Formats: sequence, C-alpha cells, structure tokens
Amino acid sequence: MTSYDPKRLHEIHQHLKSHLPSDSALRVKALESLLVEKGLLDPAAVDAFVEAYSEEVGPKRGAVVVARAWTDDAFKARLLENAAAATDEMGFAGQAGAHLIAVANTPQTHNLVVCTLCSCYPLSVLGVPPAWYKSAAYRARAVRDPRGVLAEFGLTLPESVAVRIWDSTSEQRYFVVPERPAGTEGWSQEQLARLVTRNAMVGTARALTPAELETA
Repeated sequence: MTSYDPKRLHEIHQHLKSHLPSDSALRVKALESLLVEKGLLDPAAVDAFVEAYSEEVGPKRGAVVVARAWTDDAFKARLLENAAAATDEMGFAGQAGAHLIAVANTPQTHNLVVCTLCSCYPLSVLGVPPAWYKSAAYRARAVRDPRGVLAEFGLTLPESVAVRIWDSTSEQRYFVVPERPAGTEGWSQEQLARLVTRNAMVGTARALTPAELETA
C-alpha cells in the first residue's frame, strides 16, 4: 500500500506553485489569450513592443543621461545631487522618476541595484525591468552574494573594489552611472551613449569599451 505523507505532499505542492507566475501575471496572460483567440490581438506585436521598450526605448534614455554626465561635470554634479530634477531637464521625467537617485561608479566602488521587496525600477530612464531583475533568485542573492551574482553576469571585480548594494523601493529608485571607458576621449555624447547598456545602469555590467562596441 502506498503511504500518505501530508508533509511531503505539501512540500511538493509548494515547490510546484513556486514555479508559477504571479496571480496578476496569470490574469494578464488569460486576457491576452482571450484577445488573441478572438483575433483582436497579435501576440507577435505584443512581444515586439515589450522587447523594443525594455531593450531600446527605456534604456536609451538612461544612456543619454549617462553620456551627458560623462561630458558635462556640472550636469553630473546636479544628477548626483538631485537625479529627478536633472533628468527632468532632459525631458525624461515620468513614472517612477520622482524619487530617482543616481549613484556613480568609481575605480574604488562598484554599485549594484536590486529591489528586495518586489521589482521597483526607474521606468522613466530604464524602461521595463528585465525578467531576471524581478526574479526571487536575483533579489535574494544580490544582497547575500553580490560578487557571485556579478560573476555570473560576466563581471569579476578585484577585491580592492568595494561593492555597494542599493535597495530600490516605491519611494526611491536607483540607477548607476557607470565609469566612462578609456579610449573615448573626444567622442560625442551620441557616440558615448552607444556604450551604455541597461545592465551597466543596473550595475550588473560595466559600460562597453570601444572594442566591445565594434563586436556587439
């Protein structure tokens, strides 16, 4: 006869449930499926829109802000003092930007942004947060083992570089001003902005080097 172990069954249930999307995500998916079934929505169009906004539109705003900070010391000072006001100068104020805080990397310090409670994110300058930023694994491990997380993203920092963790909330949201890569003297802001990736502004990467840009 098969034994019944309620504790084990509960553990299996919890494990299976942990892999499901949130209730809100399931409702959105159900609505999307219904609209697709009725021919009112093209899923490819939805995917293209999300991809464009998360990878292009949003991060490109932040990249422009960073490029200006690299070339304009006065603007960088204003950005670090009051990021919301500085980005407003550039017409980038918007949702999740009212409590924006910019933190700058230096040769001695590397900054990493996480939201341990949910997925608070500076939408006005970085667009839609990537899936990994919202994952429980990233939110937990970025605090416990930041160097390990960075290494998994391909960024290994020397022990001489301190890693600072910034926990975004609904009241204040952070983004990173990465260091300007060497070999970019004389570059225009437009050229420099191409070196700034979304991950660099979250802190899981550095800005691209000129050589990396050529092969990207």
